[in-house]
Amino acid sequence: MTSKTRVLFVCVANAARSQLAEALLRHIDSEHFEAFSAGTAPEGIHPRTLAELQHLGISTEGLRSKSVDEFAGERFDYVITLCDKAALECHALSGAGEVLAWHFEDPASSDRPDAFRRAAQEIAERIKMFVLVKTKR
Repeated sequence: MTSKTRVLFVCVANAARSQLAEALLRHIDSEHFEAFSAGTAPEGIHPRTLAELQHLGISTEGLRSKSVDEFAGERFDYVITLCDKAALECHALSGAGEVLAWHFEDPASSDRPDAFRRAAQEIAERIKMFVLVKTKR
């Protein structure tokens, strides 16, 4: 049996987008992937992030806000940044196999009442495509 593909999702605060991505990848395909998240300046998980995941019936167990420094020296097959600022700050993250830059609007700074639901949907769609492509071997 081959080992799971390790994926680290990174945004600045590790409060919304990267937390959503970590939980969604675990939910969508924990058989082939190990999902982690971190921030370049972690602030704690936004309560609406947890509420949206619970609304979707996705486990929030083990989620906590973490710094990218916590993963120093660890190997990841993919490091996926979820905002432009994180992409600029993480271009030389050691231990990264392939670095992918995805950009999603930060729901925590949005005035839209459906911002977290929309972010979760957009991230889930991108992750489903990523899983489809990366597991097709």
